[in-house]
Amino acid sequence: MVARQGSLFDRGGPVEPGAEAMCVTRTDLGDGAWIDVGRSWLGGADALFDRLFHAVEWRAERRPMYDRMVDVPRLIRFYDVGEPLPDPDLDQVREALVDRYRHEVGGPFCTAGLCLYRDGRDSVAWHGDRIGRGSTHDTLVAIISLGSRRRMLFRPRRGGRARRYELGPGDLLVMGGSCQRTWDHAIPKTAQAVGPRISVQFRPSRVR
Repeated sequence: MVARQGSLFDRGGPVEPGAEAMCVTRTDLGDGAWIDVGRSWLGGADALFDRLFHAVEWRAERRPMYDRMVDVPRLIRFYDVGEPLPDPDLDQVREALVDRYRHEVGGPFCTAGLCLYRDGRDSVAWHGDRIGRGSTHDTLVAIISLGSRRRMLFRPRRGGRARRYELGPGDLLVMGGSCQRTWDHAIPKTAQAVGPRISVQFRPSRVR
């Protein structure tokens, strides 16, 4: 695994969720879908990455695909409703997101999914969070990116122009409105030498 290089712009110290709130930019994707992006939204991102990297009980999973079981190409840890998060600063982050999006999320962010992309061979395939409420109703999924920079791709399900976002340490990306139903997203593999990345996904209840 390639060693991770810290961000030159990380402010260090404790996390400061929402400190760069004015820098969050919304993109209207059409059909009621939108994406918010906040660059360096979270201060102290490098320190939080290091704590989560070592403290989280990362799990390797296998899932059925077609006629066989395959390894999930990343490590995972899911925190369900009421389950304590692995770092108190994540509670602070969640509170800041709930406060910012309380009029759009349709309920508090109740769960947190953490993914560890160990290197460029780890990825996530095209998908939308359409299990549960997200399959029929507008919802929000908020992602905090920690560690090495990776590319996140978006494509409309009915065809059309795709989009991509380079997510670095402390960046915030929020998918809202009909985005989960009308767009798919992915983190592709890369042949470039990249270090580990942690993605923290906050979701309302009954959205997977």
